[in-house]
Amino acid sequence: MIDQAFGQPDTAPAELSGGDAIRLFSDYLRVTGVAHTGPEAQGDPRLIGKRLGLLNGSSWITLWSNYFGQLYLPGVQRVNAGSEAVQINFMEAHAAGQTTPPPANIAAFQHYAVDLVELGRVDAVLITCSTMNRAYPLVQAALQPYGTPVFQIDRPMMERAVGHGGRVLVIATHGPTVDNTQALLREVAQERQHDVRLAGALVEEAWQAMARGDVAAHNAILAQTIRAHLQTEEIGCVVLAQLSMTVFLLSYPDPARTFGVPVYTSGQCGFEAVRVALACRV
Repeated sequence: MIDQAFGQPDTAPAELSGGDAIRLFSDYLRVTGVAHTGPEAQGDPRLIGKRLGLLNGSSWITLWSNYFGQLYLPGVQRVNAGSEAVQINFMEAHAAGQTTPPPANIAAFQHYAVDLVELGRVDAVLITCSTMNRAYPLVQAALQPYGTPVFQIDRPMMERAVGHGGRVLVIATHGPTVDNTQALLREVAQERQHDVRLAGALVEEAWQAMARGDVAAHNAILAQTIRAHLQTEEIGCVVLAQLSMTVFLLSYPDPARTFGVPVYTSGQCGFEAVRVALACRV
C-alpha cells in the first residue's frame, strides 16, 4: 500500500542488522575516504599529491569511481561530481525520442567540471559516464582557459578493442548507453583508419540485477551472454560498455583465460590510461 500523505510504501525497506550496517559503513569509508586537503598517505610515489576530478553521470556510480580509481590509481586523491538528476533527465529524454545527451545535461557537466577545477583544484578531469561521452568536446572547451586536461573513460577501452582487431562484441546493460558507445568505437576506428565490425547485445536483465543489488547475478548474466555469442559467431574481443559493468572483473579477474578472448572494461582501461597521464604530469 501507498501512504497517501507522503506517496511512499507503508512498509519499511529491508534493513541490515546492526553489525552488517556497521561493516557496510566501515567498508564504504575505506573505499571512499573523507574529504581532506593533504596528499594520500600511500600509493605510487609518482601519483601521490595528484587530484583527479571524476565527472559521474549519477551519484551511485561514485562507489565504482572510487573503488576502481583506488585500485588503478593508488595515491591519487579522487574528487567526485554528478547526481541522479543527470541520469534521470537522460533516461527520460531517451525514452521520449529526444536528442541525447540533453543540452541541459551537457551544460551541467560543463558546470560540474569548472567546479572540480575551481573548488577542488584537480589536476585532470575524467568523464566516467558512457551515456555522456558526447559531452567531451564541450567539457574540454569549458576547461580550456584553465589548462586542465579532460579524459573519457571509454576511449582507452575502444582503442584497445580497435587495436586488437576482429569483430567487437559490445555489451550494454542500459539502453541509453548503446548508441553513444558504438559511436565512440566507430570514431576511434576511423581515426586509426581501421575497419571495425560490431556485434551488439543489450542485456537489460543484468541492469535489473544490479539495480536490486545482486552483483553476482549481474556478472553471471554477462558471462552467459559472452558465451552465447562465442558459440554462434566469431568474436575477436568484448567491450563492456559502462563503468558499472567493471564489477564483472570481480567474478572473472582473468577473462581472456576464462572466455578465450579479451574482455575490456572502462574501469580498468580508462583508469590505467589516466595513471600513465598523471604520472607524467608535473
